[in-house]
Amino acid sequence: MAGHTCNSIVINAPYEKIFDISNDITRWTELFGTEYKKAEVVKKEANKITFRLTDEDDKSWQSWRLLFKDKYFAYAEREEPKFPFKYMKIVWLYTPKPEGIEMTWIQHFEMEKDFKFNDQQIEGFINEGSKENLKIFKRIIEKEAAK
Repeated sequence: MAGHTCNSIVINAPYEKIFDISNDITRWTELFGTEYKKAEVVKKEANKITFRLTDEDDKSWQSWRLLFKDKYFAYAEREEPKFPFKYMKIVWLYTPKPEGIEMTWIQHFEMEKDFKFNDQQIEGFINEGSKENLKIFKRIIEKEAAK
């Protein structure tokens, strides 16, 4: 059994600005509300960013992200430590719509068997958090685009 989430919001701003701001890892402490206390870029090579996130409970993990700006998407995976996930794969899609760019977050994952929450419970947490975070992304990016 695996967990799967898909959440979207339309952001009324130019694609370039949306893509650049949303993939600026160092701004994730602002863009994700209170989710991350620290967001640090470890290494950049071509279109790959390796980064480290630290949450409010001081838990840190490293992930990598591939940016495909010309193809309107980004792909990421959690590296180390993977726990509490067996794997976590993330796709961000940017789809032009008449009213703006629809930003979609897809997360595909599986939890370790000995973790206190199962895939479906984590799906619920992720869906709830993603909806809130997407609203923050929209507010911040639209405000900056209006300058």
